[in-house]
Amino acid sequence: MRVFTVLGPSHAGKSTLIEALVGLDGKPGKVFEVPGVASVRSFDFMDESWAAIDIAGGAENLSPIGPALAASDAVVLCVPADAEAAVLAAPYLRMIEEAGVPALVFINKADAPDSRMSETVSALQAYSRHHVVLREVPIREDGEIVGVVDLVSERAWKFHEGEPSSLTQIPADLRPREAEARAELLESYADFDDALLEEIIEDKKILPDEVYEVAAKTLQHHDLVPVFLGSAEHRNGITRLMKALRHEAPGVEVAAARLGGEAVAVGAMAEMVKHLGKTVLLRALGDNVAAGQGLGGANVGSLTDLDAKTGLSSLAPGAVGLTVKTDHLSGGRAFTAAAVQDLPGWAVPHASTYRRIVTPVHEKDEARLSAAIERLVEIDPGLVASQDERSGNPVLATQGPLHMRRLIRKLAEDFGIEVEEGAVPPALRETIRRGTEVQYRHRKQSGGAGQFADVVVELRPGARGSNFAFSDSVKGGAVPKNYIPSVEAGARDALAEGPNGFPVVDVAVELKDGKSHSVDSSDFAFRTAGKNAIKEALAEVGTVLLQPIMKIDIHVPSVFSGGLVPVVSGLKGQVLGFEAHDNAAGWDVFQALLPMAAEDALFNTLAGATRGTAWFVSTFDHYEEAHKEDLVGLLG
Repeated sequence: MRVFTVLGPSHAGKSTLIEALVGLDGKPGKVFEVPGVASVRSFDFMDESWAAIDIAGGAENLSPIGPALAASDAVVLCVPADAEAAVLAAPYLRMIEEAGVPALVFINKADAPDSRMSETVSALQAYSRHHVVLREVPIREDGEIVGVVDLVSERAWKFHEGEPSSLTQIPADLRPREAEARAELLESYADFDDALLEEIIEDKKILPDEVYEVAAKTLQHHDLVPVFLGSAEHRNGITRLMKALRHEAPGVEVAAARLGGEAVAVGAMAEMVKHLGKTVLLRALGDNVAAGQGLGGANVGSLTDLDAKTGLSSLAPGAVGLTVKTDHLSGGRAFTAAAVQDLPGWAVPHASTYRRIVTPVHEKDEARLSAAIERLVEIDPGLVASQDERSGNPVLATQGPLHMRRLIRKLAEDFGIEVEEGAVPPALRETIRRGTEVQYRHRKQSGGAGQFADVVVELRPGARGSNFAFSDSVKGGAVPKNYIPSVEAGARDALAEGPNGFPVVDVAVELKDGKSHSVDSSDFAFRTAGKNAIKEALAEVGTVLLQPIMKIDIHVPSVFSGGLVPVVSGLKGQVLGFEAHDNAAGWDVFQALLPMAAEDALFNTLAGATRGTAWFVSTFDHYEEAHKEDLVGLLG
């Protein structure tokens, strides 16, 4: 069995394309689906077994792509016949290039194009380091595309509604364009084949079989990206695309080598299936993938076909199936017999930057919610779970609001847990603008051993980013050395929560003097004295709030970079600049400093400003004083 993934922006016609491909031989197989995210369908074509993975379009559905590509022999990028929409394919082209998976482009809806095919190809080329080259040129009648000419075989095909295309003559007026396009195609192939280059130089007649052989070699090595034309809805150009996959896409051994060669299977996706539990779509890369045998360090429970009903004893190399009752396996991982392995970096999802606190509607579900979130993390590579530092409630980081709503619905439908979501307050801090000196005496006598400690401490502002510094200048043993660490511990206790309820940072505490008692002094007494002394000092000098400032790296197609300057400025951020990405053609990395409180607004604004193509990575940079207007809504 060979496997390919179909990618593309929303409304490009990916699902329609897969339906057309699956129906070519009239023998559609079984289906496994992760609702709203992805599906995989098995089918036969010319007596060979195939599986097609369909990933839903949209910026919030990029996270399943990496694991799907890891399990695929090839990828088909489905795009509309519109040069202006080519930028929407930029994220997919970038991920394909990073993965190094053999790729073909299918320009869909070519019967009603918004641009010339050459313009669309040129627009796509801006986002690919590999040459994107037409394998077909359109035949037009009265401005409409009614067929194509295959540039390798130089045969013309006429489209028919819902039926296979038929051979026809190349129109006389198209021959100059066909010859030009074929020469460009052959020159592109000749860059990777010396024999073909020599024949071109010597002006020899080049046979189609020879070109097909070079085409297969360049696709398997991901040297070029060939482009095919058609209309999935009208079943035009579908057979030619499927035959290219059949003759030119590599076998499973290439996919295995791309993962390092040690893995014997890869988890392409996973889902919680009612009555079955966690179900993982597994592709076998080597032998010994069988029910009851070791995989990932434990035994496989059972295997089924994609319908989750038909039992399988084993998976042949290249085959796909589902594992059930095998909780140690998960999607987005590779497996040897003895261990679970991380997939390469290109298969790791982009940072999940849409964060929400979730709380159960019913208190009785608190414990169940934590367990349910753990299960969701196992099946969703784009979900990251953490805890809010103040409330302790779960924080879910997702690829966007639609992804978040899908998870909340899943919690309700699959786990019976209703939750409410809310914004995550930024991790505010407090600090002081001036210092003071305080003496505090802790004395307690209530029978038995007493408590006594007397300390004189100075609290003063520290440098921004210094967090906390402690020193002592006690002379003459006024405070025994063994009690000084206790004073420091008490100071840390007091600074853990300032007058406004947030940790106090960027302060220095100095123990200057004190007194002790030979009987009643203790570590506990000096810790208590240190804590209360600092609390008094904070109450006296007052604190100001600090907000976290994040370093933002926005990955954005170059055409949108300039438009991000007013976006960042409008969010009270500081633009640091932008420069071309080192390895991604047509992409910039736009850098800025931004208050953490503005990240949600950035997420929402970025989607509109870049047509859903950009994403950002956020890392803490520093704290700075928050102005009054910055605090509106932050304290809750």
